[in-house]
Amino acid sequence: MTLHNGATARPEPSTRKAVGPAVVIGSALEWFDFYLYASMAALVFGRLFFPASNPTTATLAAMATFAVGFLARPFGGIVFGILGDKYGRKIVLSATFLLMGISSGLIGLLPTYSSAGIVAPILLVILRLLQGLGAGAELGSAIAVAYEHADEKSRGRLGSWPALGVNIGLFVSSLTVTVLTSFGNEFLYDWGWRIPFIASFLLVALGFWVRRQMPETPEFEKIARDTSARKKAKPLRSLIKSDWRGLAVVMAITIGYNGVSYIFKTFSLSYLSEFRDVAANVGAFGISLASACAILTVPIAGRICDSVGAKKVIITGAIATAALAFPFFWLLDSGQRLYIWIALILATGVVVPAMLAAQGAFLSQQFPTKVRVSGLGTGREVGGAFSGGLAPLAALALVTASPTHATWGVSLLFVAGALFIGVGALFDQTKRAEAAEPAPAEEAVRS
Repeated sequence: MTLHNGATARPEPSTRKAVGPAVVIGSALEWFDFYLYASMAALVFGRLFFPASNPTTATLAAMATFAVGFLARPFGGIVFGILGDKYGRKIVLSATFLLMGISSGLIGLLPTYSSAGIVAPILLVILRLLQGLGAGAELGSAIAVAYEHADEKSRGRLGSWPALGVNIGLFVSSLTVTVLTSFGNEFLYDWGWRIPFIASFLLVALGFWVRRQMPETPEFEKIARDTSARKKAKPLRSLIKSDWRGLAVVMAITIGYNGVSYIFKTFSLSYLSEFRDVAANVGAFGISLASACAILTVPIAGRICDSVGAKKVIITGAIATAALAFPFFWLLDSGQRLYIWIALILATGVVVPAMLAAQGAFLSQQFPTKVRVSGLGTGREVGGAFSGGLAPLAALALVTASPTHATWGVSLLFVAGALFIGVGALFDQTKRAEAAEPAPAEEAVRS
């Protein structure tokens, strides 16, 4: 609804209560599938979908299929971002959820290399690409929805909703992997790994229903009233021509954040099992503990963003990442469960989720409403393609190439990621984006 002075009224608390579950539950279910694939790629898929003559090479090949999903994500972010800015955030979030959930369920039905030969990894890659398309549009669209339902005093808190969903999904997927690995390798490699993927068929029905109940954002509805302007809108062209600075900020932060996050979460599992002979369930349970901690960290970080600003939280996270770069591996190399869990909790339970929570408000502020979903989707997923998928693979390759399996090269990757995050945050484009919003008088005429 538009007030007489041209300002847009914010949703009532009851409306926000409907949006909250749609964002959190939907993101949790979608990222449950995504992190489940990451864990299984590190622990299982190398043996099941590739020749087993060289276990390390097979694991590298499995991690490469994980990276393939990141090649598809920019296309999902760009295409669905354009659709989100032209036709609405709600329809995009519903469509991407179906794409992600169905492709994940089909992975659980795939034949293995021993029964189907080269067909098995080909089908795995195809479904992984479809997963990537769905995931590419998910977080950016969810961030925009949460941000656009917030007022100025609650943008940090509401903007952290998608991050809360992400970490709930990570917690449930890591706990699932912990349970599955506890039954032994024979159960896991035989058919146990299939259970959570097939369960996605049931979860997607729940998530789709929740998403369909979600109202459209008031800021998009305000733009949508001008039907002729909306039909003529070219979000991607406008984004590149007028808002490329905000796009560069989002890309820089995402390159750093995704690289750091996936090395912490994915590479650490492979490193512990492949190079330190630590039982798979030790690392998986450590991720579960860290995810439980993250569920508490995210809302706290969101409220801190409303107090001190999201940019300060992101910069603090970048400094903490660099500080953890070497101590993280010192703790992992101890081989002691307690120290391993402390390392994972500090990295994946505190530092990483705090930065993700702050991104909801900070990244949304880099763009005006008319290109917000396109900007978030394009910036996050193009940046993520260069880091999220390749960083764990690069880390594994660095350790494999070292005669002593040294990790100092991976620690330098953490430092580089922290620099990208910090520099990106310092080039904040919030004021430029606010200046690009339609003036109140112009909005009143349109309404």
